[in-house]
Amino acid sequence: MKTWNRLRNALPKWWQRKQKKNPQTPDPEQNGNPGNLNIARESLRALLDDQRVPDEVRLSLAGDYRQVREMLDKLEHEHIHISAFGRVSVGKSATLNALLGQPLFTTSPLHGETSESAMSMWQEQSSGSIFLIDTPGINEVEGEARERLAHEVAERSDLVIFIVDGDITHSELEALKLLTAQNRPLLLVLNKADRYSRDERAKLLQNLQRRVTGMVNPENIIPIAADPAEQLVIQVDSEGIERESQRQPAPYIAPLKERLWDILEREGKTLAAINATLFAGNLSDQVGKRILTIKRELGSKVTRIYCVVKGIAVALNPIPVADLATAALVDISLVVHLSRLYGLPLSKREAGQLIKTIMAQMILLMGTVWAIHLVSSALKLGTGGISTLATGSAQGAVAYFSTRIVGEAAEQYLAQGKSWGEGGPKLAVRDILDGLDRNSILAQAKADIASRLKASRN
Repeated sequence: MKTWNRLRNALPKWWQRKQKKNPQTPDPEQNGNPGNLNIARESLRALLDDQRVPDEVRLSLAGDYRQVREMLDKLEHEHIHISAFGRVSVGKSATLNALLGQPLFTTSPLHGETSESAMSMWQEQSSGSIFLIDTPGINEVEGEARERLAHEVAERSDLVIFIVDGDITHSELEALKLLTAQNRPLLLVLNKADRYSRDERAKLLQNLQRRVTGMVNPENIIPIAADPAEQLVIQVDSEGIERESQRQPAPYIAPLKERLWDILEREGKTLAAINATLFAGNLSDQVGKRILTIKRELGSKVTRIYCVVKGIAVALNPIPVADLATAALVDISLVVHLSRLYGLPLSKREAGQLIKTIMAQMILLMGTVWAIHLVSSALKLGTGGISTLATGSAQGAVAYFSTRIVGEAAEQYLAQGKSWGEGGPKLAVRDILDGLDRNSILAQAKADIASRLKASRN
């Protein structure tokens, strides 16, 4: 956990400071700094080796843990991942093929040809550590799964090439905002630039720059023609006869290639460390949420058991004073049990103080309910047992209800690290009461109590 704290408290703050200076470009002096890479590696190992994560959480996040292992392997081999991202048919595959210098990624005039991500090594230099990733289009019809996959690939990439083929659309702009909000370093590439005249291209680039201000730096908006349209060539022979033919121009990719290598040579290792840091942080948050969810699920089961126990004890006990004593003992045991579940053990005395705080707010907010509780208790004694079953059942249901509130309030207090938060206990208890359907809970209480009594007789 110390490693993870170092990660959260050091690297993200360092990166945020850099972002204020230049939101797109990390500090070149930090490139290749082994300290940042080591912190990123340690954080990923800490996530994999954390024995406090319950098996249920590991199982539910199996895919993410697999990604952690893959990212750790990526850092160990100092690999850089660059993904192409954009709408269907803007030329993502063609752009990557142009960078590679060979058609390794599938291209097609049909929409949605790329149905899943694909990867290929970029051997522009001898390092062999740069990988290009093709992704499905983000606007494929009935392609929510593909769009989700594309987002996941982009999240795990060190650099994103966001490709458009004209003025940016609403869906593209929303996707771009999502990526920049996740601190994805990216280039905005205008593909098929050969389709526009020089003036049209200049106006289009100017408009793109205006619309993505604050998200993409101007030097990272680049026009290319990954797969230029065929050109009509007219040749006149010696006899003056004209012959027409089609010529396929070479891809115009140099500006993108130069910008990529400029970034990678100066910042490649830093980008990899930042990406690993962000991924580790996101997964750590997911693990924490899943653990809390599982604790809440177990806490609800524990609370219901104690609700039934208290409801039966109160319903069957003919002595009103004993009812109150029994209720206190059950509630204290419940709170102690929940505190151990949340890893914040309380003594019986501390549990009792917590219950007093909760009860005080309940009495203020539910005075009439507690009046019914006391009246039912008096009726049980005054009738000589004639109405014990009827009034006992009602009182048991009220006791069940009160323990439900004690359990939920105690869980909220423990889930926040033994804190009521800014609103204090009154607001916490009121929110719990407002969120409960009293009639349905009382009906459930009577059913649970009756079921348990019937089972005990059998």
